[in-house]
Order: sequence, then C-alpha cells, then structure tokens
Amino acid sequence: MPLQSVRTGVSLHYEVSGEGDPLLLVMGTSGSIPLWGELVPRLAERYRVIAFDNRGLGGSERGDGPITAATMAEDAAALLEALEIPKAHAMGWSLGSAVVQELAIAHPQRVASAVLYATWGRCDGFQRAIFTALRLPYAVGDMEAALAVAGLAFSPELMDRPDVQQLFEPMLPAFPQNEEQMAVTVEQWDADLALDTLDRLGGIEAPTLVVVGEQDLLTPPRQAKAVADAIPKARFELVTGPGSSHGLHIERPDDLLRLVTGFLDQHPVLA
Repeated sequence: MPLQSVRTGVSLHYEVSGEGDPLLLVMGTSGSIPLWGELVPRLAERYRVIAFDNRGLGGSERGDGPITAATMAEDAAALLEALEIPKAHAMGWSLGSAVVQELAIAHPQRVASAVLYATWGRCDGFQRAIFTALRLPYAVGDMEAALAVAGLAFSPELMDRPDVQQLFEPMLPAFPQNEEQMAVTVEQWDADLALDTLDRLGGIEAPTLVVVGEQDLLTPPRQAKAVADAIPKARFELVTGPGSSHGLHIERPDDLLRLVTGFLDQHPVLA
C-alpha cells in the first residue's frame, strides 16, 4: 500500500485510480478508504481519483499536533504537493467536507472545484447533540456501541432491512481497528464539534457544489443550505426520498454520481 511522506510530518496512505482530471476525495469521521464503497471505482471511470486515509486512521500515521479541519486540510494540500498535482477537484464527505472548505480557503490555487457532500459550517444545538452521542462510544472504547449508533448515518429504510448486518459486514475494515484509531476518532469528533467556518466561507473562490440528503440527521439540510448560501455562486442540491441519508454514496450512489460528475464536467481542471 503506497505511503507518502508529506511536509506536515506524517506519512499518508493513499490510492490513485483512473485517468483524467485529478479528483481528491477526503473521508469523513472514523472512516478510511474502503468506506467510499463503489464511489471510487465509478469515479475512476472518468477522473484520476486520489483517495487517502486521514492521519491516524486506515494506513496513515497519526504524527504530532492537533487534529482539526484546518490541520487536516494542510495534510491534504501537502499530499497534493508531494504527488506533484498542482490543482485538483476536491470532494469531501462530512468531516471531509469541512476539510475541503478549509483547503479551498487556505489554498485556493490548488482547488479547481469543491464538492461539499453532507456539510455544515457551525454546529447548531441539535447537531451538537448528535455528534456528542456518536463520539461517546469511541471515548469509552466501546466499538460495538460505536457501530450500533453509526446507524444514525443511514436511512430508516436501510436500517429496517432484515439483511442490514450483512450489508455492513464489508464496511467493518473501514472503521477504527484498535485503541489508537479509536482515540484519533475522538479527536475527529472534537474537530466536528469545533468547526466554525461559516463567517469565512465567502472567501471560497472555487466553483462549489453542496449536496445533502433530505433524511440526513448528522448534517441536516438546513445546515448544508447555510453553507451554500455563504459561498458565492455555490450550487445547492437536495436529494429527497428513501435512502436520502448522510450516507448517500452508499444508499443512493447513482444519484450522487450524476450530480457530482455533471458538476465536475462543467469545471475542468485548468492548470
């Protein structure tokens, strides 16, 4: 598995697949590359997809220093530098979307376009309650409870299926595998809770697509809409109906891919 040393002092595990305009994928809280599911191979049919594990998860080193959306954005920028990719599309899911916000603000020259999938700019009271509930099992080291409450990221339709356990089985390796990774996930939840970009989003210059599901409990549509409203000329897309959860790429991959590829194709990477 390729590891890349970067200027922020860590080695990051990454995978590159496909050809075409470069597209950086930034994972959400607690996840590593396999949690993208079929999204990576399907996007790789059209783009050069760079997927990586955030520091301390998957195959990436933890390194030193705090974990915040801003420090993770520096890791992402450093990876693009190390791979000699001057400019790329950047797509982030959940915490990954917060990282892409910070990346687009701090390194505008590196971001050809931004896709913020399941995003927010500042926690409201409801979101703070959800994140705190999701954080607790990791803080006390209870992986069974962590996986149980992860069901909040999915739709009532999916969670009510009799084969839901079998559906989640292949995703288990994408979650934290030891105490160190559980501790990093607590730091990631703290980064989610601390996120406060709303007053700076007007500085994003890249063309931006904001996508959220109607049933998303973790980053509710009103929060994603506030982000879209704060970014000049951002496009807002609400996916509705069954399966329109926080995990759209798992439950509604066709709809998410249609929106994302349609948007990216309108904004080719011009070095």
